[in-house]
Amino acid sequence: MSIKAVITAGGRGTRMAGMNSEAPKPMIKVCGKPILEHQIDCLKSQGVTDIILIVGHLGQVIKDHFGDGGRFGASIGYITESEPLGTAGAIYYLKGLLAEDFLFINGDLIFDIHVKRFMDFHKAAGKTATLFTHPNSHPFDSALVAADDSGAVTAILSKEERRGWRRNRVNAGLHILSPRIFELFKEPRRADLDREVLPKLVSSGEVRAYSSPEYVKDVGTPERHRQAGDDIRRGVVKAKSLLNRQSALFLDRDGTINKYAGLLTDIEDFELNAGIADIIKEANLGGRLAIVVTNQPAIARGDITWEQLGEIHGKMETLLGGQGAYVDDIFVCPHHPDKGFEGERTEYKINCSCRKPKPGLLLQAAEKYNIDLGRSLMIGDSEADMEAARNAGCEGRLFIPKARTARQQCGRK
Repeated sequence: MSIKAVITAGGRGTRMAGMNSEAPKPMIKVCGKPILEHQIDCLKSQGVTDIILIVGHLGQVIKDHFGDGGRFGASIGYITESEPLGTAGAIYYLKGLLAEDFLFINGDLIFDIHVKRFMDFHKAAGKTATLFTHPNSHPFDSALVAADDSGAVTAILSKEERRGWRRNRVNAGLHILSPRIFELFKEPRRADLDREVLPKLVSSGEVRAYSSPEYVKDVGTPERHRQAGDDIRRGVVKAKSLLNRQSALFLDRDGTINKYAGLLTDIEDFELNAGIADIIKEANLGGRLAIVVTNQPAIARGDITWEQLGEIHGKMETLLGGQGAYVDDIFVCPHHPDKGFEGERTEYKINCSCRKPKPGLLLQAAEKYNIDLGRSLMIGDSEADMEAARNAGCEGRLFIPKARTARQQCGRK
């Protein structure tokens, strides 16, 4: 692959104090190998071998280890910051070196992603910047990316801001940038990518969010460092690359994730079922995708808008994030075949292929995320969910919340 990669490797690693004061943060070892070496190995395996490292604090340690990159199967050049320029200041020095779109990667990440898939999305969007976004187990400690259904980023919300109910979509620290970004850098100066550079591009509509469930973890704290090491040893990091077949936990929403409340249209009525966050968290830790597949006929009936549904899902993801759990994606069937409701939306009054017990939602997810349905599990609270699982070729398991009454079990979605 002809794409070039730039890795910012000048961090001091203040949150990692005590682990190794003689190594810059990107050189701290995970499973016996520096973080940077894990990154270069992933890139190299997909043909990305032309790499620029931006170094600063203890940069000579990095240069001594990697040299020109030859023994690592790469060609490595360096930009050295004489003084710290923040997360984006050194972009100024890339002018004249890069004439095509390039990867811009934080140096404290363990990841394994499908690079071409990421680049194809960026090329199709044709914007200045594409952010790799994903859900994570600590959204309250991360900047959240707000984007519309096309991926157009509308805001980047820092962890200090009041954010309300928000989808768990986090900037993972992987970016693809167009050379047009150099227009923002007239001189070498300190600049912050998330708080200064990207917001300017967002305001002009030049940022897209690429959503992926693949493994990307900031290992900038001792706890996350330990988790990444465990995940490498268990094979989770490599397995979650979309180059590989995935295993999924499919989840019905109403009655499974949240307490059953009929056709839920009021966000105040949304309440998580006890224990469901633990089930989802187990899937997260095991490397299994957690994907919601839900019939929402209230859309067709005109009882709720897509915007209101999005707010409800924001509440769902925020509540799950508060318990360290996350869902990787949500697939919705808005259809309902029966007509005659006041205010109904006729475009959704069809006999579709996605309304459970039909398997369409599961099949859509399988195609999007390279899912092996034979290794996947569906959890739901109705026979329609179990039939959808059988129709898709995956295992089904009935979830019956203790609080549901016999009457509630009879009235289905």
